[in-house]
Amino acid sequence: MNIALRHRLEYCLVMAIRGATRTLPRGVSLSFGTILGAVFYVLHGQRRELALANLRAAFPDRNETECRVILRRTFSYLGRHVIEFLNFDAMSADEILQIVEIEGGEYVEQAMAQGRGVMYFAGHFGSWELQIMMHAFRFERIVMVARTLDNPLLDRLIERIRTRVGTTVLPRQGAVRGLLRALQGGGSVGLMVDQHIQDRSAVQVDYFGRPAWTTSTIASLALHTGAPIIPVFAFPLPDGRYRMVYESPVAVPSTDDDDPIQTYTQRCTDRLEVRVRRDPHLWLWMHRRWRTTPIQDSQQMDRSSETRPRRVDFDVTR
Repeated sequence: MNIALRHRLEYCLVMAIRGATRTLPRGVSLSFGTILGAVFYVLHGQRRELALANLRAAFPDRNETECRVILRRTFSYLGRHVIEFLNFDAMSADEILQIVEIEGGEYVEQAMAQGRGVMYFAGHFGSWELQIMMHAFRFERIVMVARTLDNPLLDRLIERIRTRVGTTVLPRQGAVRGLLRALQGGGSVGLMVDQHIQDRSAVQVDYFGRPAWTTSTIASLALHTGAPIIPVFAFPLPDGRYRMVYESPVAVPSTDDDDPIQTYTQRCTDRLEVRVRRDPHLWLWMHRRWRTTPIQDSQQMDRSSETRPRRVDFDVTR
């Protein structure tokens, strides 16, 4: 594999930070992460301006100063999250369990008891990486879908940290078959619902009053298998600990719904939006969630109504 010099340098930098933070007390390393995030805020002008534009559009009633305060906190928390994720790799199950409290665990136990598998969704909100490990320690291992990073060295590092607790990570391409098999075996699967999607599975939902293309895979699989969909979020607490919250299952659309997949996907998106509105600094505003204007979306839907069916292929025999 031909690995670019830039990728090697990025990997070496991450490994140097990882090594340095492991020699520090956890509280000090998290403070370092906050500082690292502040540095990113200053240096990553393009991402900063994109995030500001997203914040202004999402919260038109907030002034420029308020948006910048939110964004500074977002970058600071992102830096802390990166450092904590690297710390997780050196922490035992007992150590992680000691810093996390669970809320809503009864929803998980009730869903698992049904025997149809369970679907979980989250967004790039709060401590999303912690959710993967914590769920495996507290309940059962999970099969998840993740985008492959451009840097193969960092991609392997992140996958190793995620999978050390038994998590199975599937690439987006061909992931549906793996997810379906897991559900049919009564297992747990997880997806993100806050990324721009532009393939056969995409449906248009409203997110902060703006049209956003979103994966319909979670809704399609749930309707196909009868598996409940449970939102899950992890929040940082003031004392350096976390609260992992499982919400009640998302309401299933009625049988006479004209477009149950779109309705189900919208309901999942609404659950995330409620959390982001409550704690906007915990969401990753610097990624391109909204990539087209409403007019472009409308034109695109007209052009693709016949060529892009809103469904997922459930043929697992191939």
